[in-house]
Amino acid sequence: MNEIYDMKQEISRRRTFAIISHPDAGKTTITEKLLLYGGAIHLAGTVKGRKASKHATSDWMEIEKQRGISVTSSAMQFEYEGFCINILDTPGHQDFSEDTYRTLCAADCAVMLIDGAKGVEAQTIKLFTVCRMRGIPIFTFVNKMDRASKHPFDLLDEIEKVLGIHSAPMNWPIGTDGNFKGVYDRQKKQVQLFDQKGGHHGAKKVGMLSLTPDSPELADHIGSHYQQLLASDIELLDIAGNPFDTTQFLNGEITPVFFGSAITNFGVETFLQYFLGMAPPPAARKAGGEMIAPDSDFFSGFVFKIQANMNPDHRDRMAFIRICSGKYEKGLQVDLALSGKSVKLTQPQQFMAQDRTIVEQAYAGDIIGVFDPGIFRIGESMASGGRKLQFESIPVFPPEHFARIYVKDSMKRKQFLKGIEQLALEGAVQLYKQPDIGTETYIAGVVGVLQFEVLEYRLKAEYNVEVTMSRLNYKLARWVRFKDASFARDLKDLTLTSTSLPVLDSSSSPVVLFESLWAIDWALERNKGLIFDEISEQSFRD
Repeated sequence: MNEIYDMKQEISRRRTFAIISHPDAGKTTITEKLLLYGGAIHLAGTVKGRKASKHATSDWMEIEKQRGISVTSSAMQFEYEGFCINILDTPGHQDFSEDTYRTLCAADCAVMLIDGAKGVEAQTIKLFTVCRMRGIPIFTFVNKMDRASKHPFDLLDEIEKVLGIHSAPMNWPIGTDGNFKGVYDRQKKQVQLFDQKGGHHGAKKVGMLSLTPDSPELADHIGSHYQQLLASDIELLDIAGNPFDTTQFLNGEITPVFFGSAITNFGVETFLQYFLGMAPPPAARKAGGEMIAPDSDFFSGFVFKIQANMNPDHRDRMAFIRICSGKYEKGLQVDLALSGKSVKLTQPQQFMAQDRTIVEQAYAGDIIGVFDPGIFRIGESMASGGRKLQFESIPVFPPEHFARIYVKDSMKRKQFLKGIEQLALEGAVQLYKQPDIGTETYIAGVVGVLQFEVLEYRLKAEYNVEVTMSRLNYKLARWVRFKDASFARDLKDLTLTSTSLPVLDSSSSPVVLFESLWAIDWALERNKGLIFDEISEQSFRD
């Protein structure tokens, strides 16, 4: 009985979330600052100084350090004020958005980061849409308030009109014209002023002074102009602002909004404290026709990410697992849903960027990495006790850029095949083969062209293989299926335009690559019973 109570208690204190944003909104910076205030690190490296010796704590891949961008998702865990926090830091660059889509499947909520000067941007809209599709509650942190920003009321209006979600400001910025003084905490009815001479470049925690908005002393710190402006804004917010409602938040109908500056640490600690009080613990997840409660008496989880060569010295391959129910204990035996295999999960690890810790036990809500000898796949579900569970599949989004890939040195063909296939299993690239053509030639599909650069870099750095890429004119990929078996036809028998290319994906599912939407319509008109799917879930079921 005590063991069941302990498990429920452990699960209830888990908070697992992803951070999403448009590129350059400061996502990696705020991740570091949450780690700083959570006590996981004691000195935050400045993101601006990427060419110096310090790099973002969550960026471990060499190319990330060189380019100053995040290209893979990082999973980090730390303890803070009785909570066990799992942060999923996702790539901000839109060229790597598919990694973010997969990672969101493992999160219980998300923090949406918005640049105060730019407002809601294109990639923010895309990622918000994925969150809404999966029913993920969303916090909003309006960042970079230390610079001249849009008016806070305009930002709230933009969030509501562009994203279609109500906003509830939890604090309010003072000085949005590049003279950021602090924030007003609407719940505590306190003005929080931050030490402008705090840690160098925000590397250390900053001091904070709390005053009431009508305090005579406040004008000495921020000036009478800002004090009067704050009083006016507070009055307007109390009359016209949306009150925060927990049920609406958990249903994805309202987002609590916080203002601050990650680079200077202004407002970060306040946000972290409110986040922990509001964020949901692990919830039940759907598997087949049943809901699996997190405190079930058996272990279950799914693989949402595979990463090869996190440690180049050992050429290892890690499968990242989101635990959905129960408790992991050393040497746990599980059954895999897709492959039907039974495996023992040994020496699972938790991460702080490239630093790893072997864990003896973990609970629903936690993210663990296990060594993968080549048996795991993205979307693979697992459960203990002989159960066969398949959680909701992770969608595959269509690439928008394509290239034929050749190995330069034919003597390194085996390394090339191993490298390209492993990177495809990670989800770093989608691979296609033309039927009846040798396996040594692949067509790679990516969401953004920068993925080609990363692919070429990693093949050289991790597998010692140099490749040549020949870009193709295709812009669209569609998975093929038919209304029923009577219409089913072989790929080679489809009537397509001369510029369309039938291929097979890595699961041998039929796909057609197109140069235009017109070519798709043309094919649908001439092939009875044919259906094209823009998003595929089949790859993770077969």
